[in-house]
Amino acid sequence: MQTPDWVAQGQPHIWLPYAQMKTATPPLPVVRSRGSRLELADGRELIDGVASWWTACHGYNHPHIAQAVRAQLDAMPHVMFGGLTHEPALTLARRLAGLLGPGLDRVFYTDSGSVAVEVAMKMAVQFWLNQGERGRSRFLAFRGGYHGDTFGTMAVCDPDEGMHSLFRGMLAEHDIVDLPRTDAAMADLDAFLETRGPQLAGMLVEPLVQGAGGMLLHDPEVLRRLRTLADRHGLLLIFDEIFTGFGRTGTMFAFEQAGIKPDIITLSKALTGGTLPLAATVASQRVFDGFWSDDPSHALMHGPTFMGNALACAAANASLDLFETEPRLAQAQAISAALATGLAPCRELDWVRDVRVLGAIGVVELDGIQDREALKRRLVEAGVWVRPFGNVVYLTPALTIDGQDLDTLMRAVVAVLRARRP
Repeated sequence: MQTPDWVAQGQPHIWLPYAQMKTATPPLPVVRSRGSRLELADGRELIDGVASWWTACHGYNHPHIAQAVRAQLDAMPHVMFGGLTHEPALTLARRLAGLLGPGLDRVFYTDSGSVAVEVAMKMAVQFWLNQGERGRSRFLAFRGGYHGDTFGTMAVCDPDEGMHSLFRGMLAEHDIVDLPRTDAAMADLDAFLETRGPQLAGMLVEPLVQGAGGMLLHDPEVLRRLRTLADRHGLLLIFDEIFTGFGRTGTMFAFEQAGIKPDIITLSKALTGGTLPLAATVASQRVFDGFWSDDPSHALMHGPTFMGNALACAAANASLDLFETEPRLAQAQAISAALATGLAPCRELDWVRDVRVLGAIGVVELDGIQDREALKRRLVEAGVWVRPFGNVVYLTPALTIDGQDLDTLMRAVVAVLRARRP
């Protein structure tokens, strides 16, 4: 089939994400999406194994979300959130607070995950500034972590294994340490915080899964002990649940598995079911009270133009409806069991270091990928859309993927990896 005119005319003007444009393989033109399937311009169908960067938790084009967005579009697509408000945003704030439970009470909207983390960092620093503590400007974050691509969030990503080492020496300085997984490592971090604590505004961590840093897993006990250390040394604990929120780990939020709560949490990706950009930074009442003042300078001076967008909030409310009316968490747990079985044959391959599963996340870690573009091409030829990064091939399908498509997806990954060393 001939390349569509819109591809030939538009491609010379586009700048793609995470791509060296001189050598990058041209992107596949998609004309339609439904469920877990993508239809390409040439008529081929692919089973999407990554749910569009982990967003489409209900699959594509769920009729309930589509209807909610259409109705909101007819009523009011957007209105500024400064001095005005609207029902979808306030309803969503109430529902998010209810889902997160007491202790995470105040919702600040943004339009992307990176900005949600920026706002969390800004909140944390200003929380201390408003109390007269000007020395708390640094953050503790962890190697293997990823929190976004904006200038502020780059500084709290892994400085060596992340994507931003080019900017070394140009970013704000924070303390990036190994995630403590043992008693000895926790004791070392405790000792470090004895001296560094007074300079730190907060501790930033992705609970249970460090996503874009390599799909690295850790035990809920790590989170419980980080909560203890944060309290002991007076730090705000920030959980970045951009990836893990909304059922991906088998519970609505990853932190639930640890039985503790952060002081601030960031949410995005699956918040709208993968339909529209929206993010939220949700703070405890204690953090909010740190801004409550007769002094205008104590206000949080931040306001993205499209914050609280009515269309996006309507989509998010519809997405939450589906978590209430359809068995999403049970589906995530069923996917988890299937991934554990379906990816297990990869363990037999000499070039596979590890196979790991948590919730609806399946990971095959290789000892290296010599040609990532060739690997992606072979996966497409097998009828699946999977986007490896680093040394990892991972699956994060829609929570609604049917058993046959999931089986086809896993079989394709196993067959492609078995056929030759990537």
